[in-house]
Amino acid sequence: MPDLSTDVRYIRGIGEERAKGLKKLGIVTLRDLIAYFPRAYEDRRSIREIGSLQDGESACVEAMVDEPPSLNRVRKGMELVKVKVSDGTGTLFLTFFNQSYRKNSLHAGEDYIFYGKAEGPGRRKSMVNPLVEPPGTGVLTGRIVPIYPLSAGITQTMLVRAVDQGLAACGDLLEDSLPDEILQDHQLCRVKYAYKQIHFPSSEEELDVARRRLAFEELFLLAVGIRKLRSRREDCSCAPYGDLDLTAFYGKLSFDLTGAQRRAIGEILADFASGQPMNRLVQGDVGSGKTMVAAAAMVCAVKNGFQAALMAPTEILAEQHHRGLSALLEGLGIPCALLTGAMPAKARREVLERLERGEIRVLTGTHALLGEGVAFQNLGLVVTDEQHRFGVAQRAALSAKGEWPHLLVMSATPIPRTLALLIYGDLDVSVIDELPPGRQKVETYAVTGAYHQRVYKFIDKQIAAGRQAYIVCSMVEENDTIPDDRKAASAYAKMLQEQVFPHLRVACVHGRMKPREKDAVMSAFAAGDIHILVSTTVVEVGVDVPNATVMVVEDAERFGLSQLHQLRGRVGRGKHQSYCILISDNRGEEARARLKIMKQTSDGFKIAEEDLRLRGPGDFFGQRQHGLPALKVADLTCDAALLKEAQDAAGDLLERDPDLAAHPAIACRLAELFELNGEALN
Repeated sequence: MPDLSTDVRYIRGIGEERAKGLKKLGIVTLRDLIAYFPRAYEDRRSIREIGSLQDGESACVEAMVDEPPSLNRVRKGMELVKVKVSDGTGTLFLTFFNQSYRKNSLHAGEDYIFYGKAEGPGRRKSMVNPLVEPPGTGVLTGRIVPIYPLSAGITQTMLVRAVDQGLAACGDLLEDSLPDEILQDHQLCRVKYAYKQIHFPSSEEELDVARRRLAFEELFLLAVGIRKLRSRREDCSCAPYGDLDLTAFYGKLSFDLTGAQRRAIGEILADFASGQPMNRLVQGDVGSGKTMVAAAAMVCAVKNGFQAALMAPTEILAEQHHRGLSALLEGLGIPCALLTGAMPAKARREVLERLERGEIRVLTGTHALLGEGVAFQNLGLVVTDEQHRFGVAQRAALSAKGEWPHLLVMSATPIPRTLALLIYGDLDVSVIDELPPGRQKVETYAVTGAYHQRVYKFIDKQIAAGRQAYIVCSMVEENDTIPDDRKAASAYAKMLQEQVFPHLRVACVHGRMKPREKDAVMSAFAAGDIHILVSTTVVEVGVDVPNATVMVVEDAERFGLSQLHQLRGRVGRGKHQSYCILISDNRGEEARARLKIMKQTSDGFKIAEEDLRLRGPGDFFGQRQHGLPALKVADLTCDAALLKEAQDAAGDLLERDPDLAAHPAIACRLAELFELNGEALN
């Protein structure tokens, strides 16, 4: 008898080969399979008469094969099976490409159900590669059929059959983790029924019932987990900081901090004085001055006898932070150092020795800070930059190098408040919602590919005036599913260098390069040795290049709004007027609406709200590891009321049973969810 952790290859009807394909979708176990939810549905319940079909309409027909199918070999690698079928109201001519087995599997005089798109005029209709099923089977037809996200080598038919087999194999394995009183109080169906209906709904109404049940459970478990994380932190204590005077720090600055920066610093100082470890997210747009807030926190930690560490996602970003911090803090008598994987062994050893003796008070670095040999004398503050690049486990690993150090997380990704409560549920949130005076607005334009020559001339003119430019592509190599080579970063950079800008220096950087190669190109761009940097989204979180004034984004419709906003934030960092040019030939309503938002506003939080509304939270972070379980069913744009219900239910349950001793099923589900996402709840 299987259990939910059984490998899918042992499920009847799946086997080794299909299991390999399913693995590409992240489906390894039976639980993965039944929790791989559809992205859409097609209603295939009604059988249509052939004579009533409209050109271009997708429908099911039940028809008899009139004569034995014919097999034609058109050329090497191309076989056609042609079949004529009828139902008394009309005739349908079917063509199957490279499905030679159809010649022997379809028998003259027998009835089948066919589902596909009808094409052609009047009574002489045709279908190409329709789905085929004997009447009464009811897996691919005769029901509302799920449509799943796919990857290469996996078809909808294969996945539908696999899920059908998976649900059959579950039997009575699916037990409710939600207690009966919660099901009754919130009018929720049983979990077994919910899984059956989310995949193969009997009706639209039953689909809503199933979706509500599974969304509630997701939000409920997340809310319980977040409360457990918070309570664990609240149970800890540390010595409150006594010296909160930052007068000397403010005196060293050559500019005034904004009100938002001062408010964030005030919230941090209150945390320092509380006697509990700080766990705070500071979020604000690119250029809003988060680093100055972090610097103030570091100064305060050092004044109270502690060391501080800042972890950045790339070596080049770590070096940039170190340069800025050391210039400011060493003027206050605070020794700073940099630690990266690329350092020579002798220099690294010297930094580690000085760190352990307490001579280095502020250490900046990459994930090299997590190394075994890195020992602090008295780590009191951990700062991580661009949190979405680090998992919860990584920030916890750095925190473990001290005795409950304070934690400050910086993010330039503006997140809507509701989503922040879930993504960073164990963190308090400070928002820097104003830019320092003097920051110029980046002029934003949305144009079609017909404007390429004009865009190139504009770039040339900017570079002649001493500026630099970014061009961002959505794909890396020529074979990444986009047939147009111009859109592939490496091919595009080569074309630009040879055909458009032979008199300039063009370079390419993408995610498949080794980190040191990437850093070398970015450093050369920052130094002004490269005029045009063609890139994938690796520049989204990148080096500060005040001289870059043009950001061109190809196929802009392929990026989320928040991503486009991050890319736009790469320019406009210096004293020169900057420009963002979004190129898209997509005439779809949604694509136009998104580009219009980019032209209308530069407010990252408004853009994030729109991004969430248009794309939903599942895609908001793409594949980024943010450390908490992903939402598969719940949609925060539609389920705000359900979220409130789930949070209230979680609070009530934990008040009655804080250790979940009386609710082992919930404790077990939480352990699974949070262990998968790099955080432990015990």
